[in-house]
Amino acid sequence: MSSTRQDAWTHDEDLLLAEVVLRHIRDGGTQLQAFEEVGKQMNRTAAACGFRWNSYVRKQYKSGIELAKKQRKERKGKSKLSESQTSETPTIYEQNISPQENIEQNIEQSISNVIKYLQRIQNEQGISETAIQENEKLKQQIQQLTQSLEKQKQSYDSLKNEYESLREEYSAMVAILEKARILTLQHK
Repeated sequence: MSSTRQDAWTHDEDLLLAEVVLRHIRDGGTQLQAFEEVGKQMNRTAAACGFRWNSYVRKQYKSGIELAKKQRKERKGKSKLSESQTSETPTIYEQNISPQENIEQNIEQSISNVIKYLQRIQNEQGISETAIQENEKLKQQIQQLTQSLEKQKQSYDSLKNEYESLREEYSAMVAILEKARILTLQHK
């Protein structure tokens, strides 16, 4: 019986996990099946693969998941359409479409899907760049506020020291006045 791995996940393993799960989503399979398949390939448990997917990898592939779900839906729609039209729809040979043209149409559709996917990623990256710029501005504001706070602390400490000094002088003067009052009362 071989032991299952419990070491840290590598970037390549995360990529493999994402690839297999997205393929299963696209093909209409379950995530559990994907976790089992990946687990066998990496010598990890399906539970470990599922945990890694849900805790870390899935968050990085939100747009990929949406695209895979969309492709699965399109495939289901096409398969239902082709089942209902099998007797009515002529084959590619009857339509005078060569297999090469059919392949070219499929490639064009795939390229179109890839372009849409890349555009989504680019939009997300634009949002990410905006967030980075806002983050930098906030860091600068925090730095300015921290400097201002330090100046206020220094001013407070200076005023506190001055207050303590004046308080001591006042107490000494009150003590002198009290002694003078007592002396005047004794001489009367």
